[in-house]
Amino acid sequence: MTIIYHDENGDLAFLNGKQVSIIGYGNMGRPVALNLRESGVNVLVSEPRPERQEAAVAEGFTLTEVSEATRTADVIMPLLRDEAMPKIYLEHVTPYLRRGQTLIFSSAYNITFGFIEAPPFVDVGLVSAKTMGKAVRERFETGEGFTSFVAVAQDASHNAWPTVLAVAKAMGALRGGAVEIRFEQEAELDLFMQQAILPILHQAVIIAAQLLIQAGYPPEAVFAELYLSGETSDFLKQAASQGMVGALKLQSLTSQYGALSRYDRFNDLKLERLMEQTLEEIRDGRFAQEWSKESSADYPRLNQLLKQRESLDMWELEQQTLEMLRPDNGHFE
Repeated sequence: MTIIYHDENGDLAFLNGKQVSIIGYGNMGRPVALNLRESGVNVLVSEPRPERQEAAVAEGFTLTEVSEATRTADVIMPLLRDEAMPKIYLEHVTPYLRRGQTLIFSSAYNITFGFIEAPPFVDVGLVSAKTMGKAVRERFETGEGFTSFVAVAQDASHNAWPTVLAVAKAMGALRGGAVEIRFEQEAELDLFMQQAILPILHQAVIIAAQLLIQAGYPPEAVFAELYLSGETSDFLKQAASQGMVGALKLQSLTSQYGALSRYDRFNDLKLERLMEQTLEEIRDGRFAQEWSKESSADYPRLNQLLKQRESLDMWELEQQTLEMLRPDNGHFE
């Protein structure tokens, strides 16, 4: 049976007198560092990128080299991009690890696919926020918290779980419920969402926008109806709290009937096979190897794909609509 942890399952006292070193002060490192500090945790920041060092110092953190942060820490949290972390880990973390330390990752990617190997004498855990770094900070400040995945891949000290749950609590990651999961499951689920669900969403929006504009509907109305109004994101927020059917029942009866009666029209068996193929490529490591080659070559295909997507005429209309709808502060008048 799957275990879901909540705030009462984490004990901040387990971090008393311990130092947590954050490696990376970017999209996830910054909110994690700030949340931990405000929870009373002793936090040290190491940031190898000069452009991020100034931000860390400005917000009151003491900066140190990655090697020193590793050597002196009880808990080390590598929070750099997946593709950037293995080299830094190999050169500046591995040589300084010692018995009794805990590595806690926010992504299981590098461990799962073998780009990072932890020595057998350290604990290895995971606290993976199921939201963006910006929301990790905002929901901590409001007290709302966020849903997360937690895992232990290696328990050398026999105290890995108390450490993981204490860090999760200090981050705000237990407030929205933390699902216990295996490392490889977190990595595979994350990649599947990125490679199966998001492409379908992008495809649906682009096809729909082009069809409606060509049919004579005003671009401003099309983009507002599809997603700029926030109605779609509001539906998903309701689904996050009440489930998909619960959110559907909050819609008008016309909306409910329209969605349910036309559902099978889009139930294409090819979609299921494409999802199976995507999952196979993730689980057997083919995507990880492909991405490793892509990042090592300085992202030639990614840049090409971005350029192709950005060249669609509809994005200019989208930006014009955004400027008209939100001329001052990014919100509707």
